[in-house]
Amino acid sequence: MEYALLRSLPKVLLHDHLDGGVRPQTVIELARDQNYLELPTTDPGELSVWFQRGAQRGSLPLFLEGFKHTCGVMQTEEALERVAYETVEDMHADGVVYFETRFAPSFHTSGGLHWERVVGAVIRGLERGEKEFGVRWGILLCAMRHMDPAISQEVAELAVDFRERGVVGFDLAGEEGGYPPKKHINAFHYIQRENFNITIHAGEAFGKESIWQAIQWCGAHRIGHATRLVEDMRIKDGKVLSMGMLAQYALDKRVPLEICLTSNLHTGAVKTLEEHPFGILHKYRFRVTLNTDDRLMSGITLTDEYRTAAETFHLTLDDLEKLTINAMKSAFLPYRERLEIIYDRIKPGYARALASLGQAPAEPYDRR
Repeated sequence: MEYALLRSLPKVLLHDHLDGGVRPQTVIELARDQNYLELPTTDPGELSVWFQRGAQRGSLPLFLEGFKHTCGVMQTEEALERVAYETVEDMHADGVVYFETRFAPSFHTSGGLHWERVVGAVIRGLERGEKEFGVRWGILLCAMRHMDPAISQEVAELAVDFRERGVVGFDLAGEEGGYPPKKHINAFHYIQRENFNITIHAGEAFGKESIWQAIQWCGAHRIGHATRLVEDMRIKDGKVLSMGMLAQYALDKRVPLEICLTSNLHTGAVKTLEEHPFGILHKYRFRVTLNTDDRLMSGITLTDEYRTAAETFHLTLDDLEKLTINAMKSAFLPYRERLEIIYDRIKPGYARALASLGQAPAEPYDRR
């Protein structure tokens, strides 16, 4: 598929870190404005290469090292608002019609900001971007696995406090090994009592047990990465011979899986793209979605991820449309708003793309 065609497709992005997608030039300018002197270089091209080279060492802890600098320059309201605004602009340029951006408020307080001001600044940037570019968005607030569970509870309460202003859910992120999600159970129970939304990073750098805890202990509505879910399947020659109870549950309950192909390769979660479990999960109709994770660190856009998936797993335009609709169905937006984006943006966009190739949509559609 031509790259220009892929870029023109309406897309939905559910797993993207705000501090993992900052423009290199913006990092440099914010560092200058805030007298941040720890950048390895002030040349935009060199800095981009530095982030990517540092992140692509086959280790999640090493992958996360670059966030020291992006978070380091996101310590003022002006910086946070600018990064958020530019995120919307970048999404628009990439054909994204809805995205959810996530960040940990606790990483943006070294300059004296309170969490409420951190979130408020990000919201202002996103609102300004939406007004200018027409891209819809939602915010996920992250607690961190290695932090005190009492802090996670505070993040959960903050997420609920801002639910009327664009925060759509609560996430648990960070290194998995030694930090099981059930340690933060009180925060998840609070979110559940408030009828709010939960996504959890699980099964990226730790086994299927992490995914099981995320779903069964913590009530996750979506799973970030879920790469290790295939450990609960017996696979031979590309065929699933049997599934364990966890994999069967995820399939039956249509648990959305936020797949990040390129990022998983860079962090060492998979050895090669061809070995990525996306192929099996897609073939057996799990609810998979395609995501960037950290655009700066991996040097990608969502269009790049679509191209990687299409080339590696031989996906058609119809396949990509279904993956996009999977993502929109799984978004933490009210049902009617999800339908509007599917039928007003996604399906017409794919119909135009098919028409440009001299093809008809796979099936007629309406709003029923």
